[in-house]
Amino acid sequence: MPMVQVTITYLEMEHPASLRAKRADRDDVTFERIDPPDPRVAERFYADVGNAYYWIDRAEWTTAQWRDDIAQPGVELWVLRVDGDEAGYFHLTQPSPRTKEILYLGLLPGFEGEGLGGHLLTGAIERAWEAGADRVLVNTCTLDHPAALANYVARGFEIVRTRTEWRDLPEG
Repeated sequence: MPMVQVTITYLEMEHPASLRAKRADRDDVTFERIDPPDPRVAERFYADVGNAYYWIDRAEWTTAQWRDDIAQPGVELWVLRVDGDEAGYFHLTQPSPRTKEILYLGLLPGFEGEGLGGHLLTGAIERAWEAGADRVLVNTCTLDHPAALANYVARGFEIVRTRTEWRDLPEG
């Protein structure tokens, strides 16, 4: 396994007025809430979106672990659809009362570069505020999509801290 240096950036937004929304320039883009959250949907999107970015923390989770995780209070799972097809998702959690965290967010392969990332993130932030959050958290790292950090900052998130660590990455 190769060792790589990874920088993790933690961001937060403390007021809905901080959001600089970005919308997709097309009419066939919608959000669907998976309610109640389905562990199979969460697991599938985690793998299908995250494989390109070394999302490995939950790669070996069982369906029971996914079920326990998404059964936590405040967890929401949303799917972005383009012309009815699944294009991406976001997974919200509630780490403390009145705080929402965008735990996972991303586009499926083939939907990058179409202006959907800003729309997806805008939807996740708006949903967090609608759910009663007083603050919204997210983090990203240098293994994520190259535009991730810029998208978070462009939507109004403030960087609150960074840290660097070494990680073993799987081969292949």
